[in-house]
Amino acid sequence: MEPSKPIAASAPAMPGHVTRIARRRARPGQEAAYEALVREMFGQMRASKGFLAADLLPPEAPGGDYQVVVNFASEADLAAWDACPARSAIHARMREVAEAEPEYRSLSGLEAWFAPAVVPASMHPPRARMALVTWLGIFPTVSFFLYFVLPYLQGLPFLPRTALLTALIVMTMTWVVMPRLTRWMRGFLNPHAKK
Repeated sequence: MEPSKPIAASAPAMPGHVTRIARRRARPGQEAAYEALVREMFGQMRASKGFLAADLLPPEAPGGDYQVVVNFASEADLAAWDACPARSAIHARMREVAEAEPEYRSLSGLEAWFAPAVVPASMHPPRARMALVTWLGIFPTVSFFLYFVLPYLQGLPFLPRTALLTALIVMTMTWVVMPRLTRWMRGFLNPHAKK
């Protein structure tokens, strides 16, 4: 059986979001039923507060793990979805067509810059492209802080001045620049990924 294409719901995730990846294997012969239930779950998620996006990444080879990548605006919004009766009901139905319980991994901050981070190897962004996109974020950010902020920090000793400057740069990169930049350059980072 040829692996199916990724199934997406909604728009790419926004800054400050939490990403959770669930890995799970469908029972042999139940792949279509499993995918249908995931689509149904995505429809229910759309009604949840803070839902941003969801993707289903099929296994690279038949019989492998599916990965369900969901993005919510905050940990609290994700926790609210986890506690809702609709989720419990659809997960009970998924147990009939999936092996074992899903394995979860959550990402936020720097880890989620190039999300999804746990995907088939064929969908990982090439390192050269990640490096270029990182530089496109770092160069203007560092230039801004060196030009506009550094003059106000000249009275501080070297180490506190450097610590403060790098902390400002890292926070700006993590919560402002990279989430937007990787969203805008999604096609460049993952040229073979299905939209």
